[in-house]
Amino acid sequence: MKVKNWISAAAIATLSWNAVTPVYAEMSSEALLANARTATSENPVDSAAAIAALRKLGQEGIQAFLATYKSELRLANNPNWQQLNSALDAICQQRDCYATQLYWHTDLEQAKAEAKATGKPILSLRLLGRLDEDLSCANSRFFRVALYPNAEISQTLRDRFVLHWQSVRPVPKITIDFGDGRKLERTVTGNSIHYILNSDGHPVDALPGMYGPQAFLQHLLQAEGVVKEAAKLPVAEQDNFIRKYHRDRLATIQAKWVGDLQKLGIAAPEGLKPIPTKVPTAQEAGARAISKLYVENPLVSAISSNQQALNNVTNDESWNKIAQLHASEARLDGNSLVAMRRKNPQVFNIAQRGITPGSPEDPLVPVVNRFESLMAMDTVRNEYLLQPQIYQWFIESPINNLEAFNEQVYSQLFLTPSTDPWLGLLPADGYTAIQNEGVKQ
Repeated sequence: MKVKNWISAAAIATLSWNAVTPVYAEMSSEALLANARTATSENPVDSAAAIAALRKLGQEGIQAFLATYKSELRLANNPNWQQLNSALDAICQQRDCYATQLYWHTDLEQAKAEAKATGKPILSLRLLGRLDEDLSCANSRFFRVALYPNAEISQTLRDRFVLHWQSVRPVPKITIDFGDGRKLERTVTGNSIHYILNSDGHPVDALPGMYGPQAFLQHLLQAEGVVKEAAKLPVAEQDNFIRKYHRDRLATIQAKWVGDLQKLGIAAPEGLKPIPTKVPTAQEAGARAISKLYVENPLVSAISSNQQALNNVTNDESWNKIAQLHASEARLDGNSLVAMRRKNPQVFNIAQRGITPGSPEDPLVPVVNRFESLMAMDTVRNEYLLQPQIYQWFIESPINNLEAFNEQVYSQLFLTPSTDPWLGLLPADGYTAIQNEGVKQ
């Protein structure tokens, strides 16, 4: 598999920096510089106060810090790089912010206020663990390498979205001790989902799990357009407009799935039902859901029947081939490659070894090839299997409570309900011959 955008050894430590010169209206240039300098102070009280002051400026606070330490942050071998990076992460509330330069709200009400003031939609990430910690759940870690640093995605997120994240619950961690001083730290289980919300905090779209960069960007722009078009309509018409979008997306997804099968020479299953063009109103859908009669809705029936039929003719080999059809949607860009090298410089920093980036001798090449293949697989399976279920829920009943809906997603889609404190890792019929099954509380 060909990997594009390999960066020369001389440029390994650099990233594409935002060239926009910010205007700092809320703080004098002297105070801004003082806070940027104090943010890296070894005095934790002074540092925390300066970081808080910069966070109040939002994206401008990040740009002020980047402008102050631009040359130092470009050098990966800078002895103070980790200290600078930690301060920047605290301002952004995201691990590895040097690669993304994104400001994240951790309070949804504040995100909604900014969305109302700017007219931008909200991208709200729900995850296990915290986005500002190294050991958050696996998908959120991959977002920080494959999606958020991507030059096109990071610019789009800065310019066109208000960002928010919220931890669903702590992520389970495991330490493997080899007994000779060597240890491996990992996380186990857990999943993440991006919600696209309007300024009232109501979900308009959702991207469950991992998507390749181009697929992710396409979904973002599509959902942004729906949020903005809906906002132009009278309030009474907005819900049906969005529900029609969900209906159209379901029809598109199933048509793409059929198209992919045909490209592979696999006949589409017989008896596929056309997706009805009439979308039930919120009142109709709510009444059907309450009376348990929604399964008789022709739209829901067609969706469920087609999903099952398509899934029955798509085996593991077919999924792999479908993923290859969408390989271009999972290509990593140069910024992501830099972030990957910095995550493991002892292995991937080849500048001192005379190895050409992207050559067969580059140890990052097989890692990237494998990672891109897995992203392509996640992209098609999430879009063809998980996203239709979310759209079906949207259509069946209005989503008035995001937290309750997110619980439904984690319980029924990700199979990690909050009612199971062990996240499926402690089966009732399991036996380990360890005292108390290894449980410690």
